[in-house]
Amino acid sequence: MASILDEYEDSLYRSASVQQSRATVGIPHSGYVNARLEKETPIFNKQRIDFTPPEKINSLVVSSNQLCMSLGKDTLLRIDLGKPDEPNQVELGRKDEAKVYKMFLDHTGSHLLIALNTSECLYLNRSVQKVRALSRWKGHLIESVGWNKFLGTETNTGPILVGTAQGQIYEAEISVSEGSLFSTNPDQYFRQVYTLEEESGSAPVCCLEIEQGIEGKFFIIATTRKRLFQFVGKVPEGTEQQGFGSIFAMHADHLPSFREFPASFGFSEIAFYTPKLRSNPRSFAWMMGNGVLYGTLDYSRPDSILSDERVWVYPSDIDLTVNKPISIVLTQFHFLLLLPDRVMAVCTLNEQVVFQDLFLEKFGTLTRMIKDPMVQQIWIHTEKVVFRYHVQRESRDVWKMYMNMNKFDLAKEYCKDRPECLDIVLAKEAEHCFQNKRYLDSAKCYALTQNYFEEIALKFIEAKQEEALMEFLIKKLNSLKHSEKTQTTLLTTWLTELYLNWLGILEGDPSQRNLYLDTREKFRTFLSSPKNKDCLFNNRASIYELLASHGDTEHMVYFAVIMQDYERVVAHHCQHDEYDEALNVLSRHRDEKLFYKFSPVLIQHIPKKVVDAWISMGSRLDARNLIPALVNYSQSASTQQINEAIRYMEFCVYQLEETQQAIHNYLLSLYALCRPDSLLSYLEQAGTNPNRIHYDLKYALRLCAEHGHHHACVHIYKVMELYEEAVDLALQVDVDLAKSCADLPEDDEELRKKLWLKIARHVVQEEKDVKKAMACLSSCALLKIEDVLPFFPDFVTIDHFKEAICNSLEDYNKHIEELKREMEEATQSAKRIREDIQEMRNKYGSVEPQEKCAACDFPLLNRPFYLFLCGHMFHYDCLLQAVFPNLPAYKQAKLEDLQKKLAATSQPSKGHHRPKDADTASLGKGQQSREQIKADIDDIVAAECVYCGELMIRSIDKPFIDPQKYEEEMQSWL
Repeated sequence: MASILDEYEDSLYRSASVQQSRATVGIPHSGYVNARLEKETPIFNKQRIDFTPPEKINSLVVSSNQLCMSLGKDTLLRIDLGKPDEPNQVELGRKDEAKVYKMFLDHTGSHLLIALNTSECLYLNRSVQKVRALSRWKGHLIESVGWNKFLGTETNTGPILVGTAQGQIYEAEISVSEGSLFSTNPDQYFRQVYTLEEESGSAPVCCLEIEQGIEGKFFIIATTRKRLFQFVGKVPEGTEQQGFGSIFAMHADHLPSFREFPASFGFSEIAFYTPKLRSNPRSFAWMMGNGVLYGTLDYSRPDSILSDERVWVYPSDIDLTVNKPISIVLTQFHFLLLLPDRVMAVCTLNEQVVFQDLFLEKFGTLTRMIKDPMVQQIWIHTEKVVFRYHVQRESRDVWKMYMNMNKFDLAKEYCKDRPECLDIVLAKEAEHCFQNKRYLDSAKCYALTQNYFEEIALKFIEAKQEEALMEFLIKKLNSLKHSEKTQTTLLTTWLTELYLNWLGILEGDPSQRNLYLDTREKFRTFLSSPKNKDCLFNNRASIYELLASHGDTEHMVYFAVIMQDYERVVAHHCQHDEYDEALNVLSRHRDEKLFYKFSPVLIQHIPKKVVDAWISMGSRLDARNLIPALVNYSQSASTQQINEAIRYMEFCVYQLEETQQAIHNYLLSLYALCRPDSLLSYLEQAGTNPNRIHYDLKYALRLCAEHGHHHACVHIYKVMELYEEAVDLALQVDVDLAKSCADLPEDDEELRKKLWLKIARHVVQEEKDVKKAMACLSSCALLKIEDVLPFFPDFVTIDHFKEAICNSLEDYNKHIEELKREMEEATQSAKRIREDIQEMRNKYGSVEPQEKCAACDFPLLNRPFYLFLCGHMFHYDCLLQAVFPNLPAYKQAKLEDLQKKLAATSQPSKGHHRPKDADTASLGKGQQSREQIKADIDDIVAAECVYCGELMIRSIDKPFIDPQKYEEEMQSWL
């Protein structure tokens, strides 16, 4: 058998198809959208199956990709569309003249019922090859089957409903055993539950459908030729396996809910649309004699699930006498009618025929059209050929229909991913709202379109709808990109002007108070919007001008706060004498520059609060920049107000530990002016070390002198080490203070004596108090009685000095005795030293012939050498070479000079005639000089052993390799 894979028919079949037409709806011209909105591809795409049946096709059913067709009288062909190259052929095994009347396949594609025209029914399971007769069903011509989608499995149908040509509805169940082909008869039971009737009596049950609603409620739909019945009820819990008999029993005494139409052409058919991955249908279409009744299914309704019902009447080109509709299928937005020679698709939204497909006569009369409910594919067959329709992008033109029906929300839903279509819908919705005077809604829609901005704005201006215009401008502003700065600036400025005009109108009308407050809140939201922040900041000068032109100082301040232009806010408060508010703004935003600028004004009115704010700012403020404000304030203020300046300066000095000289100098000036008691304590706390004092000593001295603070001046003199001036000034205040000053130069006894003499003279000459003078004499050990006597007048008797003179004489005697003792100790020390020197001259050491120099390791006796007490021996030249580089520069120079003199004394005289006595004297003198020179050289060179003395200790950190020769040494090792 040829493959059943998809292939398009040749051009002959394609030309026979009527071109798919889009819905005949008007599309509003948007002015600039000229592109084609959709690619012209048909929604219903027909495909002929490459299959030539060996016999004529009697019936065809398909579900869940399982296709079954009856061929001829006794052949059944099953095809799994997932494996189309592996068809399965089953023989019915009938020898009589029975023919297949109808076939029914469940939603899983597992259970196949074959109704014969002999009122018999056969059953075939997907997993078996043998057809079984259903004995209990015999005698009934089966017209319809209602499958159980809730309890059915691949091996068990669960309770199902069966409709017959005589109008009876039976409940049945079919089951196959998993252990063998059939362990028992497949039909478990078959019992009648209801009979459908029309006016003329019982009527064939054309269709059956079982659906479950909310709260466990079941809906059963059954149709006859002219009537559509609905049975509603609940199945008692735990009795689902017993079927639906209880539902029909509720309607045994009265007719169930039904719809009836007068016309009939002998049969009817109902189709349902089930969205993908959903178990319940969402819409229906019933093909009957008068037309097609279609609508939606609402499972929340108590008695009938049919909703939004409409009837599509057959058009005049359908002759119901010879060209009756055969089948109907339902898609999401269309129902398709099968006529003997063509297929017709009708849109359920506008009831227009949007597609017709004619079939050639050579294919024969169209027999049936069915839809796979799981795959949503549509199948049509004649006795010779099979066709399949693919539904592609069925919803692509739906937006137009909803738009023309003024269902704009649905229209936008179906074109939300297609900007060009969405723009058309929005423009149409905006125009519709404008015409219905819903101006705000119109503005919101217009803002989302691409229509000309000027045209839309003029529409609202001409209609005098300022509020709608504002809404349009706001929406348009929010849709602008960041790069569109010019447009943003224009819209922002325009909106500000509109808001201000609108607020001005509302503010004067007390009845519009609530609207005014709401508009004011919107305006403030607009000003504080983060999206508009950059634009408003860059154009804040223009906004300020607009606010000023309307006299809206409230929003000017509000806008300045948003722009963080706190200088303008503070200045505004200051101009209106709102100093507390100004200080609150400064304290809240903590801007140092603003504090510096406005503190001179604020401190004049609220000094304490300003100082508190300064202190709360802490180290963020530079106190030097606040000194001008304090100076300006303190010059015209009372002592109590100056205390605020002192409080802040003390905070800077003691809490912040400021070291700036200007701060300390200013605090000194305030102390000198208002708090002399605190002045001296401050100076004493600052200490006496000039390097750690932060105020200017000279300035402080001048300041204290101008205000007559002598104690403070004395302290400053002491810090400046001007002890004479300190004592002179202290004598004017207090002698004890002068005494404390006189003892300060501890390292200079001469100066101390001089200072004490000043004190003694002052006591004797100014105070004329001999006893106090004697007390001064006892206070300083440097003063003697003879130093003080010249200050006393001649008439003073010796009785006043008797004790002092005796004490002085005793001191002199003690001093003389001490000097004698020191002289004797010196004489004894000199004697011991001479003895040690004499003893040292007699010391000697022995040198063996094999001894070597410790420096050069050559025999020692070859050249002049030195022997040290430690045992080390060096040649003279070796020791000189080791010692010389480590000598101080002055000793190196002295050694070189001595070497030159020694060399000069060793040279013979060039004179030939010299008196003998002169020669002898000269020789003696020269010999003595030579020995002295050698001794001086020895004192320098041989003062200590280079290995055991201080020289070795000082060279402990000297590198073994000279840094200047390190590179050369390193290269020699490579």
